[in-house]
Amino acid sequence: MTDGTNPPSHPQPEPAPGSGGYGFPPGPPAQGEYGHPTAAGSYGYPQSGQPNPYQQQDAAGSYGYPPAHQGYPGGPGQSDIPGASQQPNWEAMADRSAAERRRKRLWMLGGGVTVLALLAGGGTFFLMGDGGDEGGQPDAQPTQSGSPEPGESSPAAYTATVAGDDTLLRDSYGKMGIRLGPDLKIGTLGKRFQVIGKGNGNSWGQSAEPVVDVTKSFTVTARVYNSAPKGSRIVMSQGDGESFSFELGVNEVNGKQAWIFRVQTGDKGAAATTRTVTAEGLGMVKTPTLLMATYDAEKKAIALYVDGKKAGETPVPPIWQAPGPLQLGRSKHHNIWTGPWQGALHNIKTYGMAFTEEQAAGYKEGKLDPSPKPTHAWLLT
Repeated sequence: MTDGTNPPSHPQPEPAPGSGGYGFPPGPPAQGEYGHPTAAGSYGYPQSGQPNPYQQQDAAGSYGYPPAHQGYPGGPGQSDIPGASQQPNWEAMADRSAAERRRKRLWMLGGGVTVLALLAGGGTFFLMGDGGDEGGQPDAQPTQSGSPEPGESSPAAYTATVAGDDTLLRDSYGKMGIRLGPDLKIGTLGKRFQVIGKGNGNSWGQSAEPVVDVTKSFTVTARVYNSAPKGSRIVMSQGDGESFSFELGVNEVNGKQAWIFRVQTGDKGAAATTRTVTAEGLGMVKTPTLLMATYDAEKKAIALYVDGKKAGETPVPPIWQAPGPLQLGRSKHHNIWTGPWQGALHNIKTYGMAFTEEQAAGYKEGKLDPSPKPTHAWLLT
């Protein structure tokens, strides 16, 4: 399908260095916050040097029992003579009562922190930034847990950024890091990673050089979560000159949002030289979605897949090779940045081949065998 029009342009300022994020601090969560373990303790257990509610030991006794000299034969106030009258040691009884109260308080405190830690880090949810234009709050979205896809790193060993630089996404298959703008932040929970955009002019990421060779067959794919109820929202594109080479994301079609894959075949970005495939009538907002777009240089056709199903295909002339690098969260239209991403992105990959319909379905189910090796990949889980 072809809509033949460019999306409405929303001029965006170039990113301002040092501007703030969106509720997610750069890097991993600070220790000791939001139910995460502290440096010396773990999920409600006491830190080193603090009493253990599960094994409380009094200063002079053992696990809540008084020492031998308090209230027991041979201690103060007690007679060593058999049959002599023995009086209760009120001080020892008071100590035992106080110790019991301390145990109960520590037990309740430890249990409460443990519950909070389990809720925060149980691995069944990961935060997706809403960050709406009206100042919405982040959403919690269920994830699909499971083993990494073939060829991916183990989540336990995976790191999202280059060592020593929390704003440069690590390329797991190539050497092309993606620099994050001020408002495209890394979100973490458990062992999962994603980037979260606020939907403003600073919600972008950019590689140093072009990533996709648009003169040859290619596939680009990402797992996305759009939290913007209207407007154009671009997952990824390539080019920073007058116009893009390709863009994948959200655009308004017939008054409603739709998933789109669009390529430019002329160097001026004119509507007459664009080709678009759309997927209309699907859940667009706050719905986890796997997007995949392909270009088959032999067939001279582009195709769009949504959650492993083919949404459409259209013939195209050769794609214009726009100058400039890969972009996350924005696209260039008539020399203006448009489509700032609002929501979350992860499992972003590029391939030097065009997936078939069967391969796209197999990729969605994690049953792609043999698994093609990506040319580049970021934010794997």
